[in-house]
Amino acid sequence: MISGYPHPRVVLQWLMAVGLLLAMTFAHAQGTQAERSTQAPQRTLLVMGDSLSAGYGMAAEEGWVSLLADELAASHPDWRVVNASISGETSAGGASRIIGETWRHQPGVVVIALGANDGLRGLPLREMRRNLARMIGVAQHVGAEVLLVGMRMPPNLGPEYTEGFEQVYRDLAALFDVTLLPFLLEPIALEASAYQDDNLHPTAAVQARILEHVRPALLPLLD
Repeated sequence: MISGYPHPRVVLQWLMAVGLLLAMTFAHAQGTQAERSTQAPQRTLLVMGDSLSAGYGMAAEEGWVSLLADELAASHPDWRVVNASISGETSAGGASRIIGETWRHQPGVVVIALGANDGLRGLPLREMRRNLARMIGVAQHVGAEVLLVGMRMPPNLGPEYTEGFEQVYRDLAALFDVTLLPFLLEPIALEASAYQDDNLHPTAAVQARILEHVRPALLPLLD
């Protein structure tokens, strides 16, 4: 035996040990794969919203979308929630992201809760309508059910704009035959104490009430 090299018997034992380890690893991988194949595939509920759905000003787990995810984990374990909401998001931003998000997550249900920032910036309603229509169309193209969540604008923007703003959601819901929740913040709209210091974003304390408002419109889409 050449000095500095292991004895052939040692090499053989090492090779046998490695082979056994690889065999065990392969068997475990096959067992895990077989177990996964017997489980029902999990479906995805994708939420595309703005700060009202992203949980602005609170811990991530306190927002209504996170509370929804916790509920569905118990009541609908075959569904998972992906919150793709971004604070400050506009309908144009959502329209630019919708293809990538639906391709990535292959959702069975898409919640579109955008428009508030469009209204606050006085975006022409035809542009908001076009952006939201694009989002609905893409979601339906991948076979997803859609919940369209509307907003309302303060009266200082003028009656023509505020009325037209709400009509956009109604028109799109009718055109695409999707479920409409007319106003996300309806349960707390007139409660000053329900909002953070900016008077725009709801507090963590009322997130459960927002979810309670969303739930009846959303749950039938999961069946």
